[in-house]
Amino acid sequence: MPATKVHFNGSVNLADTETVMREIASRVPAGVSRIPDGETGDRSNWFSFQLKKFAATPGITSSAHPDLPGFPRFRISGEVPARDLAWPDPGYADIYGASYQVFTRLTAEGAVPGGIRFQAQFPTPMVFISAFAPGEDYDALLSRSERAMFADLDNLLARIPHDDLAVQWDVAGEVIQLASALGAPVDQDRIPGRLARCLDRVPADVPAGLHLCYGDAGHQHTIEPQSLELQVILINSVVAAARRPLSWVSFTVPQDRSDPGFFAPLRSLRTGAAERYFGIVPYHPARQGAGTIQRQAQLIETYLPRDVTSEWGISTECGMGRVGQAADVLALLDAHRDILASLEEVRAPSGIKPWQIQYPCW
Repeated sequence: MPATKVHFNGSVNLADTETVMREIASRVPAGVSRIPDGETGDRSNWFSFQLKKFAATPGITSSAHPDLPGFPRFRISGEVPARDLAWPDPGYADIYGASYQVFTRLTAEGAVPGGIRFQAQFPTPMVFISAFAPGEDYDALLSRSERAMFADLDNLLARIPHDDLAVQWDVAGEVIQLASALGAPVDQDRIPGRLARCLDRVPADVPAGLHLCYGDAGHQHTIEPQSLELQVILINSVVAAARRPLSWVSFTVPQDRSDPGFFAPLRSLRTGAAERYFGIVPYHPARQGAGTIQRQAQLIETYLPRDVTSEWGISTECGMGRVGQAADVLALLDAHRDILASLEEVRAPSGIKPWQIQYPCW
C-alpha cells in the first residue's frame, strides 16, 4: 500500500517549542502520531551542547581532535579514577519536562490533535564517546556515559505519563563507524547489543524507535550509503537482540538515489510490526530529477516485506535543525503534507519484480 504516515526525526529550526508544535500540527494534519519539541536552542546542533558540560568534568582533559577540526578530543587525565568520574547530568529530562508542559497545553487547546504522543529524542551513549573520546579510554567512558544517559531517561519516564510519551534513540555514530568512515572501526561487534540495551531501557508501554543516520553536516553525509544493506543488517540485528519490540525505525535515503539496487536489500528487513519510515522528503528538491520521489516510493513498495504490515511512512533523512531560514523550514513541513498526498496512488511498478534484481552478497 502507499505511504500513509509521517515521522519527524527531532530537530526543527524554529523559534521555540510552541512554534514547532503549532506549525507541525497545522501544516501536516494527517499521518502524524508523534510530535517532537524541535530540539531548539542549545540542542540545535544535536549533542554538541554536551561538550561544555563534559569539558568541565573533574578528571577529564581535552586536546584538539585529529579527525574533527574545531572539536575537542577528551581523555581521562588520571587525577580521578574512571569509576569515580562525576559524569555531568545530560539534562534532557529537565528540557523535555518543560516541553511536555507546552505539549499538554496545546493539546488541551486543540492546537495539537488528541492521540498524538510527545516524542523525546536521546543520543545513544556511544555516539558522544565514539566521536570525542576514542582510544584507550573508550570502554571506561562508555560505561559512565551509558549510566548517565539511562538515568536521565529514567528521570523523564518518571515525569511524563507513559501513554503520552514516545522515545527515539538517534543512531548516527554507530552507523558511521560501521561504514568505516572515521578511521579504524570501534566496537563493531558490540554495536547491535548496545543499541538493544538502549531500546530495552524504554518500558514496553512506551513506544521506542531508532533513527539511523549517516551524518548531516550541511545536509551532506559523512559517508554516502551505497544501499540500504548496512541499515537493514543493523536493524535486524538489534531487533533480534532486544527483549522488547521496536516501535519504529527511520532509514536514510539519499535524495538522488532512485535505483533498484539501493532499495533491494529491503527484501531482507525483519522488523516485526515496527513502523518503517524512509527519508525521501528532500532538503533540496530543486536538485532532484522529476519523478524521483515517485520512483523511490515505487521501489519501497516493491521490496518492503509484507510479513506483518504493509504500511510505511516518510521523513527527512535527518532532522531539520540545520535548515537555514524559518521560511525554508515551513516549506519543508509543507512538503511532508504534499508528498504524502502525492503518494496516495503509488504502487509497486508492474515491470519490476524483486526476484529480477541482482542483490549484494549477504
